Amino acid sequence: MNAPCSKASVVSRGRVIRRVGTASLLAVTAASGLAMWASTGVHAQRAEPPSVAAPLGRAPFSFADIIEKVKPAVVSIHVAAGGGPRVASRGGRGGRDPLPELPDDHPLKEFFKNLPKEFGGAPPEGQRRAQAQGSGFVISPDGYVVTNNHVISGASKIQVSFDDREKLDAELIGTDSRTDIALLKITNPKGQLPSVRFSAKPVRVGDWVLAVGNPFGLGGTVTAGIVSALSRDIGSGPYDFLQIDAAVNKGNSGGPTFNLEGEVVGVNTAIYSPSGGNVGIAFAVPAKTAGDVVDQLRTNKTVSRGWLGVKIESVDDDKAASLGLKEARGALVNEVTAGGPAASSTLRAGDVILSVNGDKVENSRDLARKIAEFAPAVTVALEVSRYGKTETVNVKLGTFPSDPQVAAAPKADPQSGATELTGLGLSITEAKGPKAEGVVIKDVDSDSDAAAKGLKAGDVIVEVQGQAVKGANDVVAGLKKARDDGRKAVLLRVKQGETVRFVAVQIKDAG
Repeated sequence: MNAPCSKASVVSRGRVIRRVGTASLLAVTAASGLAMWASTGVHAQRAEPPSVAAPLGRAPFSFADIIEKVKPAVVSIHVAAGGGPRVASRGGRGGRDPLPELPDDHPLKEFFKNLPKEFGGAPPEGQRRAQAQGSGFVISPDGYVVTNNHVISGASKIQVSFDDREKLDAELIGTDSRTDIALLKITNPKGQLPSVRFSAKPVRVGDWVLAVGNPFGLGGTVTAGIVSALSRDIGSGPYDFLQIDAAVNKGNSGGPTFNLEGEVVGVNTAIYSPSGGNVGIAFAVPAKTAGDVVDQLRTNKTVSRGWLGVKIESVDDDKAASLGLKEARGALVNEVTAGGPAASSTLRAGDVILSVNGDKVENSRDLARKIAEFAPAVTVALEVSRYGKTETVNVKLGTFPSDPQVAAAPKADPQSGATELTGLGLSITEAKGPKAEGVVIKDVDSDSDAAAKGLKAGDVIVEVQGQAVKGANDVVAGLKKARDDGRKAVLLRVKQGETVRFVAVQIKDAG
Protein backbone atom coordinates (compact mmCIF):
# COMPACT_ATOMS: atom_id res chain seq x y z
CA MET A 1 0.00 0.00 0.00
CA ASN A 2 2.87 2.38 0.66
CA ALA A 3 4.38 2.15 -2.79
CA PRO A 4 1.33 3.35 -4.76
CA CYS A 5 0.76 6.24 -2.37
CA SER A 6 4.37 7.31 -2.65
CA LYS A 7 4.20 7.23 -6.44
CA ALA A 8 0.90 9.09 -6.55
CA SER A 9 2.16 11.79 -4.23
CA VAL A 10 4.63 12.90 -6.92
CA VAL A 11 1.78 13.39 -9.36
CA SER A 12 -0.83 14.94 -7.11
CA ARG A 13 -0.42 15.44 -3.41
CA GLY A 14 -4.02 16.60 -3.11
CA ARG A 15 -5.21 13.32 -4.65
CA VAL A 16 -3.26 11.29 -2.14
CA ILE A 17 -4.75 13.23 0.74
CA ARG A 18 -8.27 12.59 -0.51
CA ARG A 19 -7.56 8.87 -1.04
CA VAL A 20 -6.14 8.45 2.41
CA GLY A 21 -9.08 10.35 3.87
CA THR A 22 -11.57 8.17 1.98
CA ALA A 23 -9.79 4.97 3.05
CA SER A 24 -9.87 6.08 6.68
CA LEU A 25 -13.56 6.92 6.41
CA LEU A 26 -14.35 3.49 4.94
CA ALA A 27 -12.40 1.79 7.70
CA VAL A 28 -14.36 3.63 10.37
CA THR A 29 -17.67 2.91 8.62
CA ALA A 30 -16.87 -0.80 8.32
CA ALA A 31 -15.92 -1.08 11.96
CA SER A 32 -19.05 0.77 13.05
CA GLY A 33 -21.20 -1.45 10.83
CA LEU A 34 -19.85 -4.62 12.38
CA ALA A 35 -20.56 -3.32 15.86
CA MET A 36 -24.13 -2.36 14.95
CA TRP A 37 -24.89 -5.72 13.28
CA ALA A 38 -23.69 -7.53 16.40
CA SER A 39 -25.71 -5.46 18.87
CA THR A 40 -28.86 -4.13 17.18
CA GLY A 41 -29.00 -5.54 13.67
CA VAL A 42 -29.42 -2.05 12.19
CA HIS A 43 -28.67 -1.93 8.44
CA ALA A 44 -25.48 -0.16 7.32
CA GLN A 45 -26.14 3.31 5.93
CA ARG A 46 -25.62 3.97 2.23
CA ALA A 47 -22.77 6.41 1.52
CA GLU A 48 -23.90 9.84 0.32
CA PRO A 49 -22.76 10.89 -3.18
CA PRO A 50 -19.86 13.37 -3.33
CA SER A 51 -20.95 17.00 -3.00
CA VAL A 52 -19.51 19.99 -4.82
CA ALA A 53 -19.87 22.02 -1.63
CA ALA A 54 -17.27 20.19 0.44
CA PRO A 55 -17.29 20.79 4.22
CA LEU A 56 -14.77 22.94 6.07
CA GLY A 57 -13.72 24.78 2.91
CA ARG A 58 -11.97 21.78 1.40
CA ALA A 59 -11.76 21.31 -2.36
CA PRO A 60 -14.74 19.60 -3.99
CA PHE A 61 -14.40 16.20 -5.63
CA SER A 62 -14.79 18.02 -8.94
CA PHE A 63 -14.91 21.62 -10.16
CA ALA A 64 -17.18 20.62 -13.05
CA ASP A 65 -20.43 21.97 -11.60
CA ILE A 66 -18.85 25.36 -10.93
CA ILE A 67 -17.32 25.54 -14.40
CA GLU A 68 -20.62 24.63 -16.06
CA LYS A 69 -22.15 27.56 -14.22
CA VAL A 70 -19.55 30.24 -15.04
CA LYS A 71 -17.78 29.21 -18.25
CA PRO A 72 -20.59 30.34 -20.59
CA ALA A 73 -19.97 33.94 -19.45
CA VAL A 74 -16.25 33.89 -20.32
CA VAL A 75 -15.27 35.21 -23.74
CA SER A 76 -12.23 35.37 -25.97
CA ILE A 77 -11.21 38.86 -27.09
CA HIS A 78 -10.08 39.31 -30.70
CA VAL A 79 -8.28 42.54 -31.48
CA ALA A 80 -7.36 44.00 -34.85
CA ALA A 81 -4.59 46.54 -34.45
CA GLY A 82 -4.49 49.90 -36.09
CA GLY A 83 -1.11 48.99 -37.55
CA GLY A 84 2.25 47.55 -36.57
CA PRO A 85 3.04 44.61 -34.30
CA ARG A 86 0.84 43.89 -31.31
CA VAL A 87 2.93 43.15 -28.27
CA ALA A 88 1.46 42.42 -24.84
CA SER A 89 2.60 45.07 -22.40
CA ARG A 90 2.30 42.71 -19.43
CA GLY A 91 3.06 39.38 -20.99
CA GLY A 92 -0.58 38.38 -20.78
CA ARG A 93 -2.06 38.98 -24.22
CA GLY A 94 -1.56 36.11 -26.61
CA GLY A 95 -0.88 36.55 -30.31
CA ARG A 96 -0.62 33.56 -32.59
CA ASP A 97 2.79 32.47 -31.37
CA PRO A 98 3.61 28.75 -31.22
CA LEU A 99 2.53 27.12 -27.98
CA PRO A 100 5.95 26.70 -26.33
CA GLU A 101 9.00 28.96 -26.58
CA LEU A 102 11.40 26.64 -28.43
CA PRO A 103 14.82 27.30 -29.94
CA ASP A 104 15.10 27.07 -33.71
CA ASP A 105 17.07 23.80 -33.60
CA HIS A 106 14.57 22.05 -31.31
CA PRO A 107 13.19 18.81 -32.91
CA LEU A 108 9.58 19.86 -32.12
CA LYS A 109 9.92 23.40 -33.51
CA GLU A 110 8.41 22.51 -36.90
CA PHE A 111 5.64 20.47 -35.29
CA PHE A 112 4.32 23.39 -33.28
CA LYS A 113 4.99 25.85 -36.07
CA ASN A 114 2.74 23.91 -38.44
CA LEU A 115 -0.17 23.47 -36.05
CA PRO A 116 -3.51 24.82 -37.30
CA LYS A 117 -4.02 28.41 -36.20
CA GLU A 118 -6.91 27.50 -33.88
CA PHE A 119 -4.41 25.44 -31.87
CA GLY A 120 -1.93 28.28 -31.58
CA GLY A 121 0.12 27.68 -34.72
CA ALA A 122 1.91 30.55 -36.41
CA PRO A 123 -0.10 32.23 -39.21
CA PRO A 124 1.32 34.28 -42.07
CA GLU A 125 3.44 37.20 -40.94
CA GLY A 126 0.91 39.83 -42.01
CA GLN A 127 -1.83 38.35 -39.83
CA ARG A 128 0.56 37.95 -36.94
CA ARG A 129 1.23 41.67 -36.90
CA ALA A 130 -2.41 42.63 -37.23
CA GLN A 131 -4.16 40.50 -34.62
CA ALA A 132 -3.94 39.63 -30.96
CA GLN A 133 -6.07 37.83 -28.44
CA GLY A 134 -7.03 38.03 -24.81
CA SER A 135 -9.83 37.07 -22.46
CA GLY A 136 -12.82 38.72 -20.82
CA PHE A 137 -16.11 37.99 -19.08
CA VAL A 138 -19.71 39.19 -19.33
CA ILE A 139 -21.03 41.03 -16.26
CA SER A 140 -24.58 41.80 -17.43
CA PRO A 141 -27.19 40.05 -19.62
CA ASP A 142 -27.17 42.99 -22.05
CA GLY A 143 -23.55 42.40 -22.99
CA TYR A 144 -21.11 44.46 -20.90
CA VAL A 145 -17.70 42.75 -20.93
CA VAL A 146 -14.70 43.30 -18.64
CA THR A 147 -11.14 42.77 -19.90
CA ASN A 148 -7.68 44.34 -19.53
CA ASN A 149 -6.79 47.75 -20.88
CA HIS A 150 -3.57 46.40 -22.35
CA VAL A 151 -5.51 43.75 -24.30
CA ILE A 152 -7.46 46.29 -26.33
CA SER A 153 -4.99 49.19 -26.29
CA GLY A 154 -4.58 50.63 -29.79
CA ALA A 155 -7.29 48.42 -31.28
CA SER A 156 -9.08 49.46 -34.46
CA LYS A 157 -11.62 46.65 -34.16
CA ILE A 158 -12.71 44.52 -31.20
CA GLN A 159 -14.69 41.29 -31.34
CA VAL A 160 -15.62 38.74 -28.70
CA SER A 161 -16.52 35.08 -29.03
CA PHE A 162 -18.08 32.49 -26.75
CA ASP A 163 -17.44 28.77 -26.95
CA ASP A 164 -19.45 28.55 -30.18
CA ARG A 165 -16.58 30.55 -31.78
CA GLU A 166 -18.93 33.00 -33.52
CA LYS A 167 -17.39 36.46 -33.32
CA LEU A 168 -19.53 39.37 -32.18
CA ASP A 169 -18.57 43.02 -32.59
CA ALA A 170 -17.93 45.02 -29.42
CA GLU A 171 -17.44 48.70 -28.73
CA LEU A 172 -15.06 50.20 -26.20
CA ILE A 173 -16.92 51.96 -23.38
CA GLY A 174 -13.93 53.12 -21.36
CA THR A 175 -10.52 52.21 -19.98
CA ASP A 176 -8.45 52.79 -16.87
CA SER A 177 -4.72 52.38 -17.32
CA ARG A 178 -3.94 52.64 -13.59
CA THR A 179 -5.79 49.40 -12.84
CA ASP A 180 -5.47 47.95 -16.36
CA ILE A 181 -9.25 47.55 -16.65
CA ALA A 182 -11.34 48.08 -19.79
CA LEU A 183 -15.09 47.86 -20.29
CA LEU A 184 -16.62 46.71 -23.59
CA LYS A 185 -20.20 46.38 -24.81
CA ILE A 186 -21.32 43.73 -27.31
CA THR A 187 -23.12 45.76 -29.94
CA ASN A 188 -25.75 43.21 -31.04
CA PRO A 189 -26.13 40.55 -28.36
CA LYS A 190 -28.36 37.63 -29.26
CA GLY A 191 -30.87 37.74 -26.44
CA GLN A 192 -29.96 37.67 -22.77
CA LEU A 193 -26.35 36.63 -22.26
CA PRO A 194 -24.96 34.50 -19.43
CA SER A 195 -23.13 36.69 -16.93
CA VAL A 196 -21.15 36.54 -13.71
CA ARG A 197 -20.66 39.01 -10.88
CA PHE A 198 -17.83 40.31 -8.73
CA SER A 199 -17.51 38.79 -5.28
CA ALA A 200 -18.13 41.04 -2.30
CA LYS A 201 -16.41 38.62 0.09
CA PRO A 202 -12.75 39.08 1.04
CA VAL A 203 -10.43 36.37 -0.20
CA ARG A 204 -7.88 34.62 2.00
CA VAL A 205 -4.50 33.12 1.25
CA GLY A 206 -5.11 29.44 0.56
CA ASP A 207 -8.58 29.85 -0.96
CA TRP A 208 -9.22 27.73 -4.04
CA VAL A 209 -9.56 29.70 -7.28
CA LEU A 210 -10.34 28.81 -10.90
CA ALA A 211 -8.97 30.77 -13.86
CA VAL A 212 -10.87 30.62 -17.14
CA GLY A 213 -9.55 32.18 -20.32
CA ASN A 214 -8.10 32.02 -23.80
CA PRO A 215 -4.40 31.07 -23.47
CA PHE A 216 -2.50 30.98 -26.77
CA GLY A 217 -5.79 31.36 -28.64
CA LEU A 218 -7.05 27.96 -27.48
CA GLY A 219 -10.16 29.45 -25.85
CA GLY A 220 -12.30 28.07 -23.02
CA THR A 221 -9.40 26.82 -20.90
CA VAL A 222 -9.83 26.16 -17.17
CA THR A 223 -7.05 25.95 -14.59
CA ALA A 224 -7.20 25.59 -10.81
CA GLY A 225 -5.02 26.80 -7.98
CA ILE A 226 -5.05 28.80 -4.78
CA VAL A 227 -4.63 32.39 -3.70
CA SER A 228 -0.90 32.55 -3.02
CA ALA A 229 -0.67 36.05 -1.55
CA LEU A 230 -2.59 39.29 -1.08
CA SER A 231 -1.60 42.93 -1.58
CA ARG A 232 1.21 42.33 -4.04
CA ASP A 233 3.03 45.37 -5.44
CA ILE A 234 3.96 44.59 -9.04
CA GLY A 235 5.31 48.05 -9.83
CA SER A 236 2.16 49.13 -11.62
CA GLY A 237 0.78 52.14 -9.77
CA PRO A 238 -0.51 52.31 -6.20
CA TYR A 239 -2.93 49.41 -6.38
CA ASP A 240 -2.37 45.97 -4.90
CA PHE A 241 -2.87 42.69 -6.77
CA LEU A 242 -3.81 39.15 -5.84
CA GLN A 243 -1.18 36.49 -6.49
CA ILE A 244 -2.48 33.11 -7.64
CA ASP A 245 -0.80 29.89 -8.73
CA ALA A 246 -3.46 28.72 -11.20
CA ALA A 247 -1.82 28.36 -14.63
CA VAL A 248 -2.08 31.69 -16.49
CA ASN A 249 -0.41 32.19 -19.87
CA LYS A 250 -0.38 34.53 -22.84
CA GLY A 251 -3.97 35.21 -23.79
CA ASN A 252 -5.36 34.79 -20.27
CA SER A 253 -5.14 38.54 -19.70
CA GLY A 254 -8.51 40.04 -18.89
CA GLY A 255 -10.01 36.70 -17.95
CA PRO A 256 -11.70 36.03 -14.61
CA THR A 257 -10.52 34.20 -11.54
CA PHE A 258 -13.46 32.58 -9.72
CA ASN A 259 -14.00 31.38 -6.18
CA LEU A 260 -15.84 28.14 -5.46
CA GLU A 261 -19.14 30.00 -5.42
CA GLY A 262 -18.70 31.03 -9.03
CA GLU A 263 -18.04 34.69 -8.27
CA VAL A 264 -15.21 36.72 -9.77
CA VAL A 265 -12.51 37.45 -7.20
CA GLY A 266 -9.96 38.88 -9.64
CA VAL A 267 -9.19 39.91 -13.21
CA ASN A 268 -6.02 38.23 -14.50
CA THR A 269 -3.63 40.90 -15.65
CA ALA A 270 0.03 39.83 -15.43
CA ILE A 271 2.37 36.92 -14.93
CA TYR A 272 5.86 36.60 -13.54
CA SER A 273 7.86 34.41 -15.88
CA PRO A 274 11.49 34.29 -16.97
CA SER A 275 10.44 32.33 -20.07
CA GLY A 276 7.13 33.97 -20.94
CA GLY A 277 5.14 30.88 -19.92
CA ASN A 278 3.42 29.87 -16.72
CA VAL A 279 5.64 29.25 -13.69
CA GLY A 280 2.88 29.40 -11.10
CA ILE A 281 3.01 33.13 -10.33
CA ALA A 282 0.16 35.20 -11.76
CA PHE A 283 -1.44 38.44 -10.65
CA ALA A 284 -5.05 39.59 -10.74
CA VAL A 285 -6.81 42.89 -10.06
CA PRO A 286 -8.91 42.28 -6.91
CA ALA A 287 -12.69 42.21 -7.36
CA LYS A 288 -13.26 45.28 -5.16
CA THR A 289 -10.85 47.41 -7.17
CA ALA A 290 -12.07 46.14 -10.55
CA GLY A 291 -15.73 46.47 -9.56
CA ASP A 292 -15.34 50.10 -8.46
CA VAL A 293 -13.59 50.97 -11.72
CA VAL A 294 -16.18 49.17 -13.85
CA ASP A 295 -19.01 51.01 -12.12
CA GLN A 296 -17.43 54.36 -13.01
CA LEU A 297 -16.68 53.32 -16.59
CA ARG A 298 -20.21 52.08 -17.07
CA THR A 299 -21.70 55.34 -15.76
CA ASN A 300 -19.23 57.97 -16.92
CA LYS A 301 -17.01 56.15 -19.48
CA THR A 302 -14.03 57.38 -17.48
CA VAL A 303 -12.61 57.15 -13.95
CA SER A 304 -12.25 60.26 -11.79
CA ARG A 305 -9.80 60.22 -8.90
CA GLY A 306 -8.68 62.75 -6.38
CA TRP A 307 -5.29 64.33 -7.06
CA LEU A 308 -3.02 65.90 -4.46
CA GLY A 309 -0.34 67.12 -6.84
CA VAL A 310 2.83 65.96 -5.12
CA LYS A 311 5.65 63.54 -5.80
CA ILE A 312 6.16 61.27 -2.83
CA GLU A 313 8.32 58.47 -1.52
CA SER A 314 8.21 56.14 1.47
CA VAL A 315 10.04 56.78 4.75
CA ASP A 316 12.74 54.30 5.71
CA ASP A 317 14.60 54.09 9.04
CA ASP A 318 17.34 56.51 8.02
CA LYS A 319 14.90 59.09 6.70
CA ALA A 320 12.86 58.77 9.88
CA ALA A 321 16.00 59.37 11.93
CA SER A 322 16.93 62.43 9.88
CA LEU A 323 13.42 63.88 10.19
CA GLY A 324 12.99 63.23 13.90
CA LEU A 325 10.22 60.66 13.46
CA LYS A 326 9.71 57.93 16.04
CA GLU A 327 8.86 55.34 13.41
CA ALA A 328 9.48 54.79 9.70
CA ARG A 329 5.98 55.56 8.48
CA GLY A 330 4.22 58.01 6.20
CA ALA A 331 4.82 59.54 2.77
CA LEU A 332 7.66 62.00 2.28
CA VAL A 333 6.83 64.86 -0.09
CA ASN A 334 9.58 64.94 -2.67
CA GLU A 335 8.20 67.76 -4.76
CA VAL A 336 5.02 69.86 -4.95
CA THR A 337 3.74 69.97 -8.53
CA ALA A 338 3.58 73.52 -9.87
CA GLY A 339 -0.03 74.48 -10.52
CA GLY A 340 -1.32 71.37 -8.74
CA PRO A 341 -3.83 71.31 -5.86
CA ALA A 342 -1.16 71.24 -3.13
CA ALA A 343 0.68 74.21 -4.62
CA SER A 344 -1.88 76.62 -3.13
CA SER A 345 -1.51 75.07 0.34
CA THR A 346 1.33 75.25 2.87
CA LEU A 347 2.51 71.74 1.96
CA ARG A 348 6.13 71.68 0.84
CA ALA A 349 8.99 69.36 -0.02
CA GLY A 350 10.36 67.61 3.07
CA ASP A 351 6.98 67.29 4.76
CA VAL A 352 5.94 63.81 5.84
CA ILE A 353 2.21 63.10 5.45
CA LEU A 354 1.22 60.91 8.40
CA SER A 355 -2.56 60.68 7.97
CA VAL A 356 -5.47 61.71 5.74
CA ASN A 357 -8.63 62.76 7.59
CA GLY A 358 -7.29 60.92 10.63
CA ASP A 359 -6.59 57.70 8.70
CA LYS A 360 -2.93 56.68 9.17
CA VAL A 361 -0.66 56.59 6.12
CA GLU A 362 1.77 53.67 6.09
CA ASN A 363 3.81 54.52 2.99
CA SER A 364 3.72 56.36 -0.33
CA ARG A 365 1.56 53.74 -2.09
CA ASP A 366 -0.90 53.82 0.80
CA LEU A 367 -1.22 57.60 0.47
CA ALA A 368 -1.75 57.34 -3.30
CA ARG A 369 -4.55 54.81 -2.78
CA LYS A 370 -6.21 56.89 -0.07
CA ILE A 371 -6.18 60.06 -2.16
CA ALA A 372 -7.47 58.21 -5.24
CA GLU A 373 -10.50 57.03 -3.26
CA PHE A 374 -11.69 60.62 -2.83
CA ALA A 375 -13.66 62.44 -5.51
CA PRO A 376 -12.14 65.56 -7.07
CA ALA A 377 -12.93 68.87 -5.32
CA VAL A 378 -13.07 67.21 -1.88
CA THR A 379 -11.01 68.94 0.83
CA VAL A 380 -8.86 66.62 2.92
CA ALA A 381 -7.03 67.26 6.18
CA LEU A 382 -3.43 66.07 6.11
CA GLU A 383 -1.46 65.50 9.31
CA VAL A 384 2.05 66.59 8.42
CA SER A 385 5.36 66.29 10.23
CA ARG A 386 7.81 69.01 9.23
CA TYR A 387 11.22 68.15 10.60
CA GLY A 388 9.84 67.07 13.97
CA LYS A 389 6.93 69.52 14.25
CA THR A 390 3.38 68.36 13.49
CA GLU A 391 0.65 70.46 11.89
CA THR A 392 -2.51 70.04 9.83
CA VAL A 393 -2.64 71.09 6.18
CA ASN A 394 -5.96 71.27 4.32
CA VAL A 395 -5.89 70.64 0.58
CA LYS A 396 -8.75 70.77 -1.92
CA LEU A 397 -8.10 67.87 -4.27
CA GLY A 398 -8.04 68.18 -8.03
CA THR A 399 -8.75 65.61 -10.74
CA PHE A 400 -5.99 63.11 -11.43
CA PRO A 401 -4.60 64.00 -14.88
CA SER A 402 -4.40 61.37 -17.58
CA ASP A 403 -0.87 62.45 -18.47
CA PRO A 404 0.71 64.23 -15.51
CA GLN A 405 3.63 66.47 -16.32
CA VAL A 406 7.04 65.54 -15.00
CA ALA A 407 9.17 68.42 -13.79
CA ALA A 408 12.52 68.54 -15.57
CA ALA A 409 15.69 69.09 -13.57
CA PRO A 410 18.71 70.91 -14.99
CA LYS A 411 21.81 68.81 -15.45
CA ALA A 412 25.11 69.68 -13.82
CA ASP A 413 28.67 68.52 -14.15
CA PRO A 414 31.22 68.16 -11.35
CA GLN A 415 33.51 71.16 -11.02
CA SER A 416 36.90 71.66 -9.38
CA GLY A 417 37.50 73.07 -5.89
CA ALA A 418 35.83 70.36 -3.88
CA THR A 419 34.76 70.51 -0.22
CA GLU A 420 35.26 67.26 1.67
CA LEU A 421 32.39 65.98 3.82
CA THR A 422 33.95 62.96 5.50
CA GLY A 423 30.94 62.71 7.80
CA LEU A 424 28.86 61.79 4.76
CA GLY A 425 31.51 60.16 2.60
CA LEU A 426 31.12 62.88 -0.04
CA SER A 427 33.09 65.64 -1.67
CA ILE A 428 31.09 68.50 -3.18
CA THR A 429 31.75 71.51 -5.37
CA GLU A 430 29.91 74.64 -6.37
CA ALA A 431 27.54 74.35 -9.31
CA LYS A 432 28.21 76.72 -12.20
CA GLY A 433 26.14 77.97 -15.08
CA PRO A 434 23.16 80.30 -15.65
CA LYS A 435 20.66 77.83 -14.21
CA ALA A 436 22.93 76.39 -11.55
CA GLU A 437 21.45 75.54 -8.18
CA GLY A 438 22.68 73.62 -5.16
CA VAL A 439 26.06 71.93 -5.05
CA VAL A 440 27.40 69.13 -7.22
CA ILE A 441 28.74 65.88 -5.82
CA LYS A 442 32.27 65.46 -7.14
CA ASP A 443 33.16 62.14 -5.54
CA VAL A 444 31.55 59.47 -3.34
CA ASP A 445 33.41 57.13 -0.99
CA SER A 446 32.61 53.64 -2.32
CA ASP A 447 32.45 52.27 1.25
CA SER A 448 30.07 54.97 2.49
CA ASP A 449 26.35 54.89 3.17
CA ALA A 450 25.96 57.57 0.49
CA ALA A 451 27.29 55.14 -2.11
CA ALA A 452 25.00 52.40 -0.82
CA LYS A 453 22.05 54.80 -1.23
CA GLY A 454 22.92 55.36 -4.88
CA LEU A 455 24.54 58.80 -4.74
CA LYS A 456 27.15 59.38 -7.42
CA ALA A 457 29.33 62.04 -8.99
CA GLY A 458 27.27 64.59 -10.90
CA ASP A 459 24.25 64.46 -8.60
CA VAL A 460 23.09 67.83 -7.31
CA ILE A 461 22.25 68.46 -3.65
CA VAL A 462 19.52 71.14 -3.53
CA GLU A 463 18.41 70.85 0.10
CA VAL A 464 19.82 69.68 3.43
CA GLN A 465 17.39 69.07 6.32
CA GLY A 466 14.74 71.11 4.54
CA GLN A 467 16.98 74.12 3.90
CA ALA A 468 17.81 75.26 0.39
CA VAL A 469 21.44 74.86 -0.63
CA LYS A 470 23.15 77.74 -2.39
CA GLY A 471 26.72 76.71 -1.68
CA ALA A 472 28.96 74.22 0.07
CA ASN A 473 28.70 76.12 3.37
CA ASP A 474 24.96 75.39 3.49
CA VAL A 475 25.66 71.65 3.34
CA VAL A 476 28.29 71.92 6.05
CA ALA A 477 25.87 73.90 8.23
CA GLY A 478 23.08 71.40 7.64
CA LEU A 479 25.33 68.50 8.62
CA LYS A 480 26.41 70.32 11.80
CA LYS A 481 22.79 71.06 12.76
CA ALA A 482 21.82 67.42 12.31
CA ARG A 483 24.68 66.42 14.62
CA ASP A 484 23.69 69.04 17.19
CA ASP A 485 20.09 67.77 17.12
CA GLY A 486 21.30 64.25 17.81
CA ARG A 487 20.24 62.93 14.42
CA LYS A 488 21.88 59.72 13.16
CA ALA A 489 21.29 60.67 9.54
CA VAL A 490 20.98 63.80 7.44
CA LEU A 491 18.27 64.23 4.81
CA LEU A 492 19.45 65.40 1.40
CA ARG A 493 17.21 66.38 -1.48
CA VAL A 494 19.05 65.36 -4.60
CA LYS A 495 18.58 65.80 -8.34
CA GLN A 496 19.80 62.89 -10.43
CA GLY A 497 19.34 63.78 -14.08
CA GLU A 498 15.59 64.34 -14.50
CA THR A 499 14.71 62.78 -11.13
CA VAL A 500 14.41 64.47 -7.75
CA ARG A 501 14.43 62.35 -4.60
CA PHE A 502 15.24 62.44 -0.90
CA VAL A 503 18.21 60.47 0.41
CA ALA A 504 18.87 59.99 4.12
CA VAL A 505 22.60 59.46 4.59
CA GLN A 506 23.93 58.06 7.87
CA ILE A 507 26.39 60.35 9.62
CA LYS A 508 29.82 58.96 10.40
CA ASP A 509 31.35 59.57 13.81
CA ALA A 510 34.15 61.67 12.33
CA GLY A 511 34.06 64.54 9.88
